[in-house]
Amino acid sequence: MSLAIERHLTPAPGHPTQHAVEQQDLSLNIAVVFTSVESTLAALKEAGALAQSLGAQITLLVPQVVPYPLPLESPPVLIDFSEKRFHVIASQSSVETKVCIYLCRDRLEALKSVLRPGSIVVIGGRKRWWPTGEERLAHKLRKAGHEVFLKQTE
Repeated sequence: MSLAIERHLTPAPGHPTQHAVEQQDLSLNIAVVFTSVESTLAALKEAGALAQSLGAQITLLVPQVVPYPLPLESPPVLIDFSEKRFHVIASQSSVETKVCIYLCRDRLEALKSVLRPGSIVVIGGRKRWWPTGEERLAHKLRKAGHEVFLKQTE
């Protein structure tokens, strides 16, 4: 299923803004996929270190799954609440961070549709002895041709 709604937030405060065309053409982008608050903060920290060494910017991708009984335009969590929440999370990054919230039916399909081929992706997740959802997502994105780093937390 294709992506239906896309919502971009402005960069975190204190970071210079650029035009979207300049961002896409001139700078390297590291995508961080939102999984949970704690794991995503760890992933943002890892991506920030990587971005500083590469001179890149960070995009926090938030695929918000809307269940089928609801219309895609009416997520169970209000979009304004989500915007404020992710703006606070993005402000924790030491590098310019852009937040993109995608209302979708399938998280993997939404990510595949918005990531450029060969994208650098950082996913945070909890360390477990069994395969986690984050590990399965990382594996599927690797199969799709992306460079995926999995930042595991305790």
